[in-house]
Amino acid sequence: MEKKQKVMAKRLIVSAVLMIAGVILEKQSSWAWLPYVLAYLAAGYDIPLKALRNIKNGQIFDENFLMTIATFGALFVGALEEAVAVMLFYQIGELFNDYAVGKSRKSITALMDINPDYANLLKDGQEEQVDPYEVQVGDMIVVKPGEKVPLDGVVMKGSSTLDTKALTGESLPVEVEEGQDVISGTINLNGVLEVKVTKLFDDSTVAKILELVENASSRKSRAENFITKFARVYTPIVVFLALFFAIVPPVFFNQEWSVWIYRACSFLVVSCPCALVISVPLSFFGGLGAASKEGILLKGSNYLEAVAGLETVVFDKTGTLTTGKFQVTEIHPENGDSKELIKLAALGEYHSNHPIASSVKEAYGQEILAEQVCETEELAGKGIHAVVMDAGRQRNLFIGNKKLMDSCKVLCQEVKDILGTVLYVAEDNQYLGYIVIADTIRQDAPEAVKRLRKVGVEKMVMLTGDRQEVGNAVAEKLGLDQAYGNLLPGDKVDKVEELLKQRPEGKALGFVGDGINDAPVLARADVGIAMGGIGSDAAVEAADMVIMTDEPSKIGDAIAIARKTMGIVKQNIVFAIGIKVLVLILTALGMASMWAAVFADVGVSVLAIMNSIRALYYKK
Repeated sequence: MEKKQKVMAKRLIVSAVLMIAGVILEKQSSWAWLPYVLAYLAAGYDIPLKALRNIKNGQIFDENFLMTIATFGALFVGALEEAVAVMLFYQIGELFNDYAVGKSRKSITALMDINPDYANLLKDGQEEQVDPYEVQVGDMIVVKPGEKVPLDGVVMKGSSTLDTKALTGESLPVEVEEGQDVISGTINLNGVLEVKVTKLFDDSTVAKILELVENASSRKSRAENFITKFARVYTPIVVFLALFFAIVPPVFFNQEWSVWIYRACSFLVVSCPCALVISVPLSFFGGLGAASKEGILLKGSNYLEAVAGLETVVFDKTGTLTTGKFQVTEIHPENGDSKELIKLAALGEYHSNHPIASSVKEAYGQEILAEQVCETEELAGKGIHAVVMDAGRQRNLFIGNKKLMDSCKVLCQEVKDILGTVLYVAEDNQYLGYIVIADTIRQDAPEAVKRLRKVGVEKMVMLTGDRQEVGNAVAEKLGLDQAYGNLLPGDKVDKVEELLKQRPEGKALGFVGDGINDAPVLARADVGIAMGGIGSDAAVEAADMVIMTDEPSKIGDAIAIARKTMGIVKQNIVFAIGIKVLVLILTALGMASMWAAVFADVGVSVLAIMNSIRALYYKK
């Protein structure tokens, strides 16, 4: 518990003890009023001061004003015990609220621990501890075991294991070695790393994430805006109604002043909108906290509200549902020797840096000596002609598409209805077989589709710049509703516009992309969701929600968290307004005392706050 909360707790204990003393002395001494007054001051001396300060600043009708008028009125008519009780329980409610907000805030601001304090700058072989802001692109830094990686960069020397939990929510550590990227905010667990910096601190992953988290609470949802506007209108109305009850019956109907002032004070206590003003933002804060624990960052509670209404989810293909990395998926030799076919293809592709060539060499997995490749010739739009040495003899290879086979007069059947690129291999004019290279589906993609169906997403569509038949194959394999291929970035925006018109009223459309070339579509969708947000500036800038891991299934978690949060918000609104309206009516009719008013204010607030805390906890 923080120092401020401890002081308040002590004040409330003192107030409670004094109040008990007042109750004991009430029938035995004429000085019984003194413990009550001291109890009132101990519990709430700061409330009238806050009310006066706010009035000077032009903010009249707030909870401090209501509590001050109500308790002063109760003291005036001799309801000392009720006046102290109102202030005591109101402050208990505020203390409980501070605790709840602190608990919610910790779940989000735990991310602030990723902020590095220093960087070990390497200059002329010497280490110097400097502020991360002082490090320039191209500088070398050293990251020792137990230290945070201060800036984004590439490992130039060493290997280690990194803890990415603070960024991604994933407990499994990540192995890194020379040539691999590292991102700021992760923790080096064992080896010493020498890293070449690729981004200034202001542009680094950790800086972007911290900026996103700090700004999240400033973007309010419609429900929060409604409550703010409601309180501004509602509070002055009930103050004037209380004034009406205090004056009109005694003046015009010869009723007792003390009775109607007491009712007016009770009316003011009931009318305090604390339960709504506190619990609704707290619910959203809890929802944002629960999402951040799962490695899901939202730019504000307005987007949490939009995510709860997702009915259509549109996916980009490459980098979202597929890995974006080509791999050999099938090897079909004409003579039955798969190893021989992939070896010859790898020899022929030795000098090529094309992604398809790289995937073939990776699939072969063995060292190729430069002297094994005698000559290579790239045939534009067709493939490669290569002369290689294999097992002591020269081999004349042709590796490429069907056009190359036709031009070399190699007889072979064209392979159709294949998901990926087909690489035909021939020696002289003899056909040896074909290899299929494809962009592989993410391991998590089938689970993502399954989970989205489970949480009630009605329509799932895939957009891709790839061929229509490739898009159809991926969509069919994953169980998506539709796929649109051969799309340029502008075409994707047009297609999303079309889908936005088709979605039901009051429902939202989300677009999931890699945040680099999909920025226009991310911005146009109701909810732009960036996959693989780590290290991608465009993802953080263009998206409304960033999945900090490469797991599209997290979108299902985000929807579940958002819907749970919205359910809690609606429960609090209905419960708080319902109880308050009921007790207000009973108070006006003289059927409810100030004790009922205390429950309708503080009791309802505490119950609503307790309900709001549930938003912090999410189980899949």
